[in-house]
Amino acid sequence: MVSKAVYIALGVNYIGRREILGLHIGQRESEEEWKAFFDSLKARGVNAPKMIISDAHEGLKAAITEKFTGTSWQRCIAHFLRNITSKMPRKGSEEARNSLKAIFKADDIDHARQLRDLFFEQYQDDKKYEEAIKCLDEGFDDATQFFIEHDADIRKHIKTTNVLERLNSEVKRRTRVIRIFPNTPSSFRLIGAVLMDYAETLDQGGHKYIYFK
Repeated sequence: MVSKAVYIALGVNYIGRREILGLHIGQRESEEEWKAFFDSLKARGVNAPKMIISDAHEGLKAAITEKFTGTSWQRCIAHFLRNITSKMPRKGSEEARNSLKAIFKADDIDHARQLRDLFFEQYQDDKKYEEAIKCLDEGFDDATQFFIEHDADIRKHIKTTNVLERLNSEVKRRTRVIRIFPNTPSSFRLIGAVLMDYAETLDQGGHKYIYFK
């Protein structure tokens, strides 16, 4: 049995509706596989997106930089917060966790920076928060791109990959029944069918996911 990586791209088009852009199955998650996936998307007409939201996989970041010149990258806040809180004490850190979440609920980038600096001031002398502070400092700019040139009603949709995570959960639920596929084409067919079914549920009745002004 050989485990493989499934790559799925979900986008929002120019009229504000969501589309499943593509599917790729590779040997493992790597920079080269991400590049191959992006090449396949470009071959099918996907131009450089305005923004890509993802986790902080180094291979993915490198592939974005090479294949989509001019596209900004937003680090998924949900993943980022988990990364930071994993470096905090499990007990007695509720106030710090709430302060951390407040940074990314700020009204604008200046307010977010103020809250970040307050967090640093409050916990910088506590060695138990040393790694968490370092993680926040290093990733802050990548995780706050959603503030740049986007109105508040759009920001909530581009801070995380939650909508894609729900799709991934549905794919896992359906493939878990099969468990082991005889070959890659068979897994591609099943996952492709799941994605086609899921696409039918997106933004029904003319609903828009994002209302661009």
